[in-house]
Amino acid sequence: MIPRYTRQEMAQIWAPETRFKIWFEIEAHAADQMAKLGIVPPEAAAKIWAKGKDAEFDVARIDAIEAEVKHDVIAFLTHLSEIVGPEARFVHQGMTSSDVLDTCFNIQLVRAADILLADLDELLGVLKRRAMEHQNTVCIGRSHGIHAEPITFGLKLAFAYAEFERAKKRLIAAREDVATCAISGAVGTFANIDPSVEGYVAQKMGLAVEPISTQVIPRDRHAMYFATLGVIASSVERLATEIRHLQRTEVLEVEEYFSPGQKGSSAMPHKRNPVLTENLSGLARLVRSAVTPAMENVVLWHERDISHSSVERGIGPDATAHLDFAIKRLAGVMEKLLVYPENMMRNLNKLGGLVHSQRVMLALTQKGMSREESYSAVQRCAMPVWRGEGQFIDLLKADAEVAAQLSPQEIEALFDLGYHTKHVQTIFNRVFGKAA
Repeated sequence: MIPRYTRQEMAQIWAPETRFKIWFEIEAHAADQMAKLGIVPPEAAAKIWAKGKDAEFDVARIDAIEAEVKHDVIAFLTHLSEIVGPEARFVHQGMTSSDVLDTCFNIQLVRAADILLADLDELLGVLKRRAMEHQNTVCIGRSHGIHAEPITFGLKLAFAYAEFERAKKRLIAAREDVATCAISGAVGTFANIDPSVEGYVAQKMGLAVEPISTQVIPRDRHAMYFATLGVIASSVERLATEIRHLQRTEVLEVEEYFSPGQKGSSAMPHKRNPVLTENLSGLARLVRSAVTPAMENVVLWHERDISHSSVERGIGPDATAHLDFAIKRLAGVMEKLLVYPENMMRNLNKLGGLVHSQRVMLALTQKGMSREESYSAVQRCAMPVWRGEGQFIDLLKADAEVAAQLSPQEIEALFDLGYHTKHVQTIFNRVFGKAA
């Protein structure tokens, strides 16, 4: 995790102290159930909890042991025995390292998902407020980066809201999918541990029982989780890229908030750059970089190998931390986004009325002209406007073929902006509900 792009709440989930605390809880809960089964003396299970519950696990000591034994779980168990004493021999009975590692990893992913879901809720709230604010703020819609037809800025934000609503649903599903526990022993057969231990630990740790595991929890679950993070990151970048385009000097329909004392360039004092949304594009790339390795982790040899382990030590903390930071940053950008309706209207009018071309073409077809004839007539009047040779409405009125079908008054009526925004409320009702 890069401290610059990591919030403390997410960092805490992946801290060694947290990981060792979770490992202890898994082991202690397992010992409790084994005590009920008569495998572990009840007093030993009680001693394990009493000694370890509030213990401060010494990360440096565990690292030092691992440097010698070359095994992280054994290093932890050795340190735990130093804390618990002789009763520690009853810890990890019939379990394998992956029982602890995989169950812990899933707990961390679930906790990370909970933070990300809260982030999405915050972002959705901001997008809804700004969408309502600009529901009827008319601007030009663009396809291929070129002026198309009028829309409203509120529709752009409503589109983003709907996109992140879908993101939230996907993340809820991914969270549920990865929230499983496996305490099934060396190759998942429960040969040396009773299945009830797995059920007990799962219930205590807020997880579901993995229906069938090998020595590891199936990695298709994790692949879907990280794929979901990647899709959400792409949604973050899509909106960030929209803001970046709209902030270009030649457009300047919106702008990131530029705080007092902020500097845009070390060389040019006048600069106000979209640095936050550019940063979001970069963070999205980092999150998506975890997706392919997570997919490749699905393919393990037989009942397990550890080719997935090093990958997950990286992508688990990094992808969740970067996405957490990105969603929070995007919410802040949208909350403070400066919107310039007058520039939107200026840009909309820049092409001399060409944005109404489809409506004119359709009106001609209603008068009896074929679609091909209507298209040709309208295009004939439109092309000179691109060259700065007049206004579209004037050229339409002066065109003999068009004038034969439409009166000047009818042509003027076709240039009404309200025609393009008449169903905005219907779309808002679909996105936000009829109370919108």
